[in-house]
Amino acid sequence: MNWGGPGFVIAIIAVCYAGWIINNWVRAKHGYPLEDEWGGTTPKADPNAERKIELLSSENEELVGKIDRLQERLAVLERIATDPAKRTADEIEALREKG
Repeated sequence: MNWGGPGFVIAIIAVCYAGWIINNWVRAKHGYPLEDEWGGTTPKADPNAERKIELLSSENEELVGKIDRLQERLAVLERIATDPAKRTADEIEALREKG
């Protein structure tokens, strides 16, 4: 066998190309991103990506609202804890007389 001939070079190229095809097939089968000839990757597309983004956005808005309400309550509790007891008692009595 002539190791330096064109048949050997073509055989090496064919083996490498077949290995690349098998590698990409296995990666695609298991959901990994695919590689192109230059080492770049192509991620697997998610058909539900827009729906997930919409759900996460609405959940984020809800959580921001909860945080705002908790911050307001915390401010009230801090005011109650730091105010003098006499003033707090006077405010409570004023609310009782009002209601």
